[in-house]
Amino acid sequence: QVQLVESGGGLVQAGGSLRLSCAASGRTLSLYTMGWFRQVLGKEREFVAGISKSGTSSRYADSVKARFTISRDNAENTVYLQMNSLKTEDTAVYYCAARGDYGLPLRQSYYDKWGQGTQVTVSS
Repeated sequence: QVQLVESGGGLVQAGGSLRLSCAASGRTLSLYTMGWFRQVLGKEREFVAGISKSGTSSRYADSVKARFTISRDNAENTVYLQMNSLKTEDTAVYYCAARGDYGLPLRQSYYDKWGQGTQVTVSS
């Protein structure tokens, strides 16, 4: 089974940038469709971005389009989320997720494996 570990979170001012990483171990990352989700305390976890197994297709939540970019390096077993023009409303715990099937679903229930999350805080 694949294990996922996120890193790269932190505190940044509004308008700044962060790059999150999700390192996979246990199985090769190329077997999985990958996604990034985020969750604010007391709210449901929401889809942020997803990328296909090969990296040729991606999907974004409307709230992050044109600001966030998901990418993957299967040789390095790592998925990235480049976050630019950050807003205070982007503050959340960000989770990396994997699913063995194809497709880029929005619902978290379609993803099988999860990392522990990394906190992103955007200050005004």
